[in-house]
Amino acid sequence: MRILIHGINFHPELTGIGKYTGEMADYFARNGHEVRVVTAPPYYPAWRVSEGYSAWRFRRETRNGVEIWRCPLWVPVRPSGIKRLLHLLSFALSSLPIMLKQLAWRPDLVMSIEPPLTCAPQAALVSRLSKAVGVMHIQDFEVDAAFEMKLLPEGPLRGLVLGVERSLMGSFDRISTISGAMIERLRDKGVSSEKIVYFPNWVDTDLIRPDQAAGERMRVELGIPSDRTIALYSGNLGEKQGLEILVEAIRQVGEDVLFVICGEGSARSRIVAQTEGLANVIFLPLQPLEKLNALLNMADIHLIPQRADAADLVMPSKLTGILSCGGAVIATAASGTELAKVVRDAGGMITPPGDASALSKAIERLSTDPRGIREMGQVARKYAENFLGQTSVLDQFLKTMTEIRPDHARTSTSTYSP
Repeated sequence: MRILIHGINFHPELTGIGKYTGEMADYFARNGHEVRVVTAPPYYPAWRVSEGYSAWRFRRETRNGVEIWRCPLWVPVRPSGIKRLLHLLSFALSSLPIMLKQLAWRPDLVMSIEPPLTCAPQAALVSRLSKAVGVMHIQDFEVDAAFEMKLLPEGPLRGLVLGVERSLMGSFDRISTISGAMIERLRDKGVSSEKIVYFPNWVDTDLIRPDQAAGERMRVELGIPSDRTIALYSGNLGEKQGLEILVEAIRQVGEDVLFVICGEGSARSRIVAQTEGLANVIFLPLQPLEKLNALLNMADIHLIPQRADAADLVMPSKLTGILSCGGAVIATAASGTELAKVVRDAGGMITPPGDASALSKAIERLSTDPRGIREMGQVARKYAENFLGQTSVLDQFLKTMTEIRPDHARTSTSTYSP
């Protein structure tokens, strides 16, 4: 097939949606499909455009057989509700002519990656005009989260935005999302079951795997003693992650446990300031892909905080890698949420969101139970192998797409490129 993907985040971003969209595009291209991506220059989670890229120029490049069109956007230094909206609108406007340009290519499948919802109108229009299968893939319910977390004001605006969201969903042939709870939310929004596709996040279980030696080498590199218990948070340091609870846990847990916080994001400077002077925490920048497995294996305990008001609106993307490396997980999640269910099924522990005391006690208890850590890790790895393998997830998605409307799957070998 000819597959066109439209989304603001893409490789070489190392976390979240950009990571998954990049891996997906690479996999499709490796398996014989023609793939184009209309995206922005990499900027997330640091909220600054990466070195070697420009925020104000169009750019066309090829990577691993994927043709990538980069479109300008405005990146605010300190993102807030209104600034984020302007940021998203800047990309929506700059990417529109590039999306329309792809009509001459005649894609078979057009995917809009949400967030942001602002990419959906262009993708829906191109899929209709090219008579392609149109898919909206939802990684986060950004609209719901923005109101629940008070990033946008309640009132008439909410009804208006949700109405626009419903209309856009109706413009696609299929709506896919990453968890059972998010599927239920789609049904609550009026999306028919026939239109919904379960498309979970995945992990390369060969690349991310248990490797004690790699973890030890990383400890040596960072000067951390081999007998020191490490509790790791790795990923986006943003407002949706509920990182305040980590600050409290760092203050409450004894110095036998070293907290390693690895990542970038809008909340990083605040968290650094709040933990200044504490001896049991260190901060690392985001690690390159070649060091990710070593970083994950370095940790004894992996931490996934989730705010109560973000429950089932997002599913932490970091979870797949943690489970694949055989990590022992403690997550702060309300009972009955999708995150709580998956973590429990994968052998991990759950504490209530917002309860720093419960999280601290769970960390201290687990830090003195090396056998428990090993057993939790074994269950986690088995879960990843059984349910999260990259090949099985992406192959099933492609199979579903080709079965929707077989007449759309053209077999032309034309190499015409507008």
